[in-house]
Amino acid sequence: MRALVASIVPAVLVVSLAWFVPVSALAGLLPVGLGGARDGSAADSITIAAAGDLLVHPELTAQAAADAGRPGAYDFTRVLAGVAPRIRTADLGICHMETPLAEEGGPFTGYPIFSVPPSLADAAAWAGFDTCSTASNHSLDTGTEGIARTLANLDRVGIRHAGTARSAAEGMKPTILTVRGVKVAHLSYTFSFNGLLRAPGQEWSANLLSTSSVLGAARQARAAGAEIVVASLHWGTEYQNEPDEAQLETARELLASPDIDLIVGHHAHVVQPFEKIGDKWVAYGLGNLTTRFPDGSPENTQDAVIASFTFERTGSGRWVATSATAVPTFMRYEPAARVVDLPAAQRAGADWARVHERISGYLDLRGAREAGLRIDGSS
Repeated sequence: MRALVASIVPAVLVVSLAWFVPVSALAGLLPVGLGGARDGSAADSITIAAAGDLLVHPELTAQAAADAGRPGAYDFTRVLAGVAPRIRTADLGICHMETPLAEEGGPFTGYPIFSVPPSLADAAAWAGFDTCSTASNHSLDTGTEGIARTLANLDRVGIRHAGTARSAAEGMKPTILTVRGVKVAHLSYTFSFNGLLRAPGQEWSANLLSTSSVLGAARQARAAGAEIVVASLHWGTEYQNEPDEAQLETARELLASPDIDLIVGHHAHVVQPFEKIGDKWVAYGLGNLTTRFPDGSPENTQDAVIASFTFERTGSGRWVATSATAVPTFMRYEPAARVVDLPAAQRAGADWARVHERISGYLDLRGAREAGLRIDGSS
């Protein structure tokens, strides 16, 4: 669900919903708890859903053009329609905008320098995402102009963002969303910019991953009132389902801090496992929510997962993830590129058992199921 969000400075409440209807028009129809209980108190439980990478290759741009059905238009909503209900039902939906957004008319490019249609932001908002991480190895593909375009488009559709910035002031301000009365901070960092360099004196333009940087930002977010802190990390080894040593070490260092509550990972282009460390979760790699690799690419590059966590307030006031659920998804290429919610498709009678079993195996590589992970569609 498009969360009710509040920026820290200035203290102005910005409100939006997935269907772009003013909250005032729905008075009396909204469920109790949206933005807090009706008595003004904050909720004692919220759900956070994080999805895999929004990665757009030229073939997927061509699909969006075909779906739009008119010259110069690109519609990604039909690509995402199969998983939109999952995102909309969460209290907070988190996406990962891996590639920069281009000008309205392009040019649109793919690997190694990505620049993709700005209507991807519209589709992400339509699907129910509230905030997007933007720090990735492609953040600098089109320079500071690409960063500015990407953030302007996210602003335009009402999606908050973390990981890149247009100014030092923006880069230093924590991204904090008010979710049913609960303040949730979203951090975003990447391990690499593919050899591209941030402009001298503009290191604030894109966040480079280090444990000290993440922990410093988390402390700053706590000081600004954040009750839950989620870190989106672009990290790991591409096409490797097992997390690498750097991921394992970084996750342990970060989750040992009282200032980090959850880590969701990106970049590997395949699903990586979940792991519970103490009473906190890390999802090492959520895979590609959207993608269109060339025909003949390994099938597991089409795998992804939507990670859903329920956070509850304890007696001490601390928030803890009391449940974790993984929803396996698959980027089907033919006859049209569409993201498939595998458990929902199987319940409707489609046979996705082989793919679901493969993804479930990856998710459990580090004992997540024994630690309490529920994989939707598994017995």
